[in-house]
Amino acid sequence: MPSQQRSSSGSTAKAGDADGDGDAAAVSFLGDKSAKVFIAGHRGMVGSAVHRKLDALGFTNVVVRTRAELDLACQAAVEAFFAAELPRYVILAAAKVGGVHASSAAPAEYLTENLRITVNVVDAARRCGSVRKLLVLASSTIYPADAPQPTPESALLTGPPAAGSEWYAIPKIAGIKMCQAVRAEYGLNAIAAAPNNLYGPRHPFPPEHSHVIPALIRRFHRAKLEGAGEVAVWGSGAAAREFTHVDDLAEAVVVLMERYSGEEHVNVGSGEEVTVRELAEAVRGVVGYEGVVAWDAARPEGVARRVVDSGRMRKLGWEPRVALRDGIQDLYRFYLRHECGGQAHHA
Repeated sequence: MPSQQRSSSGSTAKAGDADGDGDAAAVSFLGDKSAKVFIAGHRGMVGSAVHRKLDALGFTNVVVRTRAELDLACQAAVEAFFAAELPRYVILAAAKVGGVHASSAAPAEYLTENLRITVNVVDAARRCGSVRKLLVLASSTIYPADAPQPTPESALLTGPPAAGSEWYAIPKIAGIKMCQAVRAEYGLNAIAAAPNNLYGPRHPFPPEHSHVIPALIRRFHRAKLEGAGEVAVWGSGAAAREFTHVDDLAEAVVVLMERYSGEEHVNVGSGEEVTVRELAEAVRGVVGYEGVVAWDAARPEGVARRVVDSGRMRKLGWEPRVALRDGIQDLYRFYLRHECGGQAHHA
């Protein structure tokens, strides 16, 4: 467990301007590696990637808690934690996740738990008085189904989220608006980012009815072992998506903590757009499955295209490094090492 000693310095900073200049720019995140950094959700795919990145950069006072140690959905527990630990930086990567099918099957659970996590962490960070900077990680599901493509940050709240995604998207929208609210009312340097479809190592490996890349890996691997002649995939394969490796997102988190203090959230996407058909063929090739893909066009496949405009992120100096096929290969190796099931949960 990382050091848990209290931080004796650090007060609430005034929000900077939209380009990341202002008060926050006077304090370098990368120059403050002994400061206490709380990663909420450090066991999830995103939080664990951020944790690995901060460790690699030499941060020496990263604070983490398992769900058994700190239930982020419990307001009293979260407030007590912040009052005792007094972190200087907070990265909110915790969420109850599981894909559109899982959230549609349990809408009240997904909506309520994610709202509680978001409200509790942002409010406690504001109240404790030690937090210099807070980053809330949202999701590209916040955007309307008919948003322009690539989708700019300005498309937020121009229409409802895609049907089936709202139970997860609404708490993420609330997180962005909470950051803006505490900036305006209390001067907390709270920022938010909206990454597009993420993939990468996660233990336990997601169940089959979760996100598309791990689901395809499971299906093709099982079909390969069983000698099945075909694998069924929902939709026509024509829908276009953008996938960002979680290690690239971790790099973006560091850039945002270091360089950005604007009011508007920031999109994070790889810019590498593929159709679901192309994705399935890439996964099939990596797994080494020699059968065919049977497309079930009668099944839903979501919005026709979902790509975000990450121009603002790139202006900050960030560029993705992990090519999609390389990322799929790494994830398949991870799957082979840690082959197991898992239920939707937050860390």
